[in-house]
Amino acid sequence: MAIGLYIIGDEILSGRRQDGHFAKVRELLAERGLQLSWVSYLGDERPRLIDAFRRSLATTDIVFSCGGIGVTPDDHTRQAAAAALGVDCVLNPAAEVEIRARFGAEVTENRLRLGEFPAGCDIIPNPFNRIPGFSCGDHHFVPGFPEMAWPMMQWVLDTKYRQLHHTRNWTEASFFVFDAHESRLLDLMQAIERDYGVTVFSLPSFGNAKRARPHIELGAKGDPDKVAPALAAMRTEVIQRGLEVDADPI
Repeated sequence: MAIGLYIIGDEILSGRRQDGHFAKVRELLAERGLQLSWVSYLGDERPRLIDAFRRSLATTDIVFSCGGIGVTPDDHTRQAAAAALGVDCVLNPAAEVEIRARFGAEVTENRLRLGEFPAGCDIIPNPFNRIPGFSCGDHHFVPGFPEMAWPMMQWVLDTKYRQLHHTRNWTEASFFVFDAHESRLLDLMQAIERDYGVTVFSLPSFGNAKRARPHIELGAKGDPDKVAPALAAMRTEVIQRGLEVDADPI
């Protein structure tokens, strides 16, 4: 199953806040032997959110969505998810229990609105303040606040998808080739993919603080038993072509 991520909020697109979800989700998945297949940044625009959710709901992807599940005028995620599913937003009974437990006698109608989710969805517990998120099938919606979102996503991964942890034997490795052009290596990359059954990647750079000279990071990813010999063969061929490489692969 592919795994996708929506990061929602005008404040991210305008730069008023910096996104931390992308890097953290990659980390959470890597700890469990999983990978992101795609990520999409979206503003607080309900029609665009509805279209995006409809497209991803039509797939078998596992999808996390961060942001926009509050009740202020700029929050549209709950309503957009409901529209994409073709259902109403209703007060979720389990969410109501959590919200009443959180606020006690201070519970209000506006606070209960935080538990209005698309009909038929389940809640995602929030260990930070007990205001839950929600899951609709394999789509999981959490707040934009990292201190809430990240443990909630961990809970989803460990509760709903533990059977997927570390089921894919995968690695990647690379080395640097200096003063080279990708066009000179294209035939080699194609041959390595064909002969070893790996995915070859090439990341050119004009130079940076760590490696001032122009270089290409050349590597392979896939089954560890295939990546090691593929990288060794690619490295040997690059050297035979008279190109300089890093002393040690990374």
